[in-house]
Amino acid sequence: MFTKIFVILILLVIIVSLGGALVYLLKDRNRSHRAARALTIRIGLSLALLFFLVLAYSAGWLHPHGLARLPQQ
Repeated sequence: MFTKIFVILILLVIIVSLGGALVYLLKDRNRSHRAARALTIRIGLSLALLFFLVLAYSAGWLHPHGLARLPQQ
């Protein structure tokens, strides 16, 4: 259960970082690097989440549920 909550929290932080980058991109007129920094943080969090998901799957913390099979015709 902790793994699912952790993944959801990281996804929310990624979305907030993306929104912050959008605000910096639209509102910042003095050409600072805040938008690039926010996007770099988003990319880093996305990569960390990907590595965490691979680790959680290989450690057995996450299990795929699969899709229901359709009947053969």
